[in-house]
Amino acid sequence: MTTSTFRPLIALAGLMGAAGVVLAALSAHGADAARLVPASSMLLFHAPAVLAAVLLIERGLVARRTALVAVCGMVAGAALFALDLTLRQFAGHSLFPMAAPTGGTLMILSWLALSLAAVLPRAG
Repeated sequence: MTTSTFRPLIALAGLMGAAGVVLAALSAHGADAARLVPASSMLLFHAPAVLAAVLLIERGLVARRTALVAVCGMVAGAALFALDLTLRQFAGHSLFPMAAPTGGTLMILSWLALSLAAVLPRAG
């Protein structure tokens, strides 16, 4: 894998961080914006995790394919979770039934996959 393989993930982590800060500001200044707090938190927690996981892959410290699946799952799960809660806040409806729990489950599975990537043999 080349460094350019990771550029989209790094860019997505930057967007996740920016969106997390925006949602945090909206939750701090908006009336009854309680749903935005967990949406912001998931984005802000997972943005640096994505960056760290990319570095682990790049350094060869984890099994590449499994870790890459984990990273993509973190991005997708956090986005699904945050988007669903944000839509509920501003549009009054969800993305689709069970979208936030699906995103949360995907994030949990992604963390487990990253743990697995740490103990699997690494491709040389």
